[in-house]
Amino acid sequence: MAVLNKIRQRSLFLILIIALALFSFVLTDLFKNSDALFGGSQDIVATVNGKNINRIDFMNRVENMQRQLGPNATSTQAMNRVYDQEVRRAIMNTQFEELGLTVEQDQMKDLLQQSFSSYPEFQNEAGLFDENKLTEFVANLKALNGERAILGNFQLNYSDWINSEKSIAVGAQERSYYNMVKAGVNATLNEAEVDYKLENATRDLRFVQIPYATISDSLVEVTKADIKDYINKNKEQFEVEASRDIIFVQFKEDPSLKDEQELMASFDKFINGKVEFNNGVNDTIAPFAEIKDADITNYINFTAESDINYVDSFVKKTALPEAFADSIVNLNTGGVFGPYKDGGMVKLTKLVETRQVPDSAKVRHILISHLGATRVNPDVTRTEAEAKKTADSVLAIVKADNSKFPELVTALSSDQGSVENGGVYDFHPSTQMVKPFSDFEFQNEVGDIDVVKTQFGYHIIEILDQKGASDAYKVATIARTVEASQETIDNVFTDASKFQIAVQDGADFNAAAVERNYEVRPVNGIKELDENIPGLNSQRPIIRWAFEEGTKVGDFKRFSVPGGGYAVVQLTKINKEGLMDPENASLTAITEIRKEKKAQMIRSRVTASNIDDLAKAEGRPINNSAAVNMKNPTLSGAGLEPKVVGVAFGLNEGETSGLIDGSKGVFLVSVTKVNESPTLDNYQAIANRLSTTRATAAQTKVYNALKETADIEDNRARFY
Repeated sequence: MAVLNKIRQRSLFLILIIALALFSFVLTDLFKNSDALFGGSQDIVATVNGKNINRIDFMNRVENMQRQLGPNATSTQAMNRVYDQEVRRAIMNTQFEELGLTVEQDQMKDLLQQSFSSYPEFQNEAGLFDENKLTEFVANLKALNGERAILGNFQLNYSDWINSEKSIAVGAQERSYYNMVKAGVNATLNEAEVDYKLENATRDLRFVQIPYATISDSLVEVTKADIKDYINKNKEQFEVEASRDIIFVQFKEDPSLKDEQELMASFDKFINGKVEFNNGVNDTIAPFAEIKDADITNYINFTAESDINYVDSFVKKTALPEAFADSIVNLNTGGVFGPYKDGGMVKLTKLVETRQVPDSAKVRHILISHLGATRVNPDVTRTEAEAKKTADSVLAIVKADNSKFPELVTALSSDQGSVENGGVYDFHPSTQMVKPFSDFEFQNEVGDIDVVKTQFGYHIIEILDQKGASDAYKVATIARTVEASQETIDNVFTDASKFQIAVQDGADFNAAAVERNYEVRPVNGIKELDENIPGLNSQRPIIRWAFEEGTKVGDFKRFSVPGGGYAVVQLTKINKEGLMDPENASLTAITEIRKEKKAQMIRSRVTASNIDDLAKAEGRPINNSAAVNMKNPTLSGAGLEPKVVGVAFGLNEGETSGLIDGSKGVFLVSVTKVNESPTLDNYQAIANRLSTTRATAAQTKVYNALKETADIEDNRARFY
């Protein structure tokens, strides 16, 4: 009680102590995150030339981009695409503002008409663009308060429309900007004359080459000081971004041999049949061999729950699993082969039917496409029912009068690739066309004609000819993917945990892996915004961890791997932004340093001053190279040697150079003949060619130059 009374008496003091402790904790966190304390860039993805790219707007655009790219694209790919767009927009806007380059209202109307005139939503009864319909559509879109409406093949809301308008305006500004740039890069007649002379003025040369390879690398000492000196002399070549080096051991949730054997054993019920008790009812599974042809689809797809559905068609032997094809085709009709392992699956195959089918077929067709069909043209407005009705009518016409087929192809077919050939597809194998089309042309007779539906619409197909004939097989296969059992998954988790604990207890990462027969895989030079790690695919969590401020060299962590399993990862090196360290630069630097030192060694022993004496002293051949020009500075027998050729063009006929340190050796060169280029009356054609080449390259080169000089602060790694 006495203690409690003392606490009550000093309660105010204790409250102040606790408050100060909490305040200290908050201040510490704020100073660690200075952006939070001073406003900073918590919500800024990037700053380009002083203009911020807001996080929320950016993320909304990334979400839209993700939808456009489809399910196979990752969020990082979508983010990078949007970032490039936003940076480009910000850089170009800086240029537009400095030049006062704007898009006026009347110009914007014209741009919208050019962009959307083909959309039926904005056309009048005559099929012409109607500005009022566009205005009405935008007003209705705004009134939907963020909900999406359909435009063509897309869905968009008002915000999407505004972004689209901005993109159209920026596109117009960019075209104007680059047109001005292109107008300023035209080549002059003097430049054209110089280019002409570089290509047409030539020299005939004699030379001796002493290759660097004549001196063994072991005779040339390269020190760390040499590498550092070379890096400092060639800083641009060795400037690098911040990066990280890691090593990892992967624990895959691959199926075990036991999992495979158990799956194999489970196929016994399809071979011999079985009665199973499910939900109070006896469920009989008949043997696969006893299933009638009409019931095969239901048996495979539903009773056996095959991972590959039944396909009712004939295939050649080459389409069957290579290792088991002979066993399958030699079955009696109705016979069953398996179970067998094919790739990552266990299969049981039944031979349903064998027949002779053509090796190739020649057909002609008329495609009647419809809304919703694959690759349908924008001008197609007919429904599927209307397309079927049209196809049936065309079939009746061509059956009555076959000669009308070509004109109906021209008038009606949506397959523009075959219209010019009268709808004809020349001889082709059964694998070339989609299945319904192929089934008709290879399972019917020459002269047969009918309507066939595919994903592209309705085809009126006539079989014109067939060549060859060989056995084809209709097979039915029950296929189940071999998957890791829960026991296997648990074992993988246990193995990963044990390895992690071993390293945590002080064991060396590599030694612990070797002791357990695990493969250690290194990955060097990971950048902060990289997405993929070789062997682990998309792994942003690992990369973010490696770049976190608190992660130190030697730290390790376990990560889940997409597709199942784990990776225990250790950070082995932190490479800071700036000049590459000598260790990493050595691969590039040592080769060039050796060249320099070998050149000095060669120079120090050479006393000859003419071609013949040098060739004799060094035991090297004298080479001749005729019609050498500056545009393509190549020497016969020595390859590309721009420095050597450049020196040669500074010599008069009969003169000999001093020793030249070339790309592949030390050279002594003599000019035997000077061939000046003949003078042209006019260099305008060359100037025009140079101007066209420059204009073509201008857009990319100008933007790259603007980006290189822009002030860009990239904060993406904070959010992705």
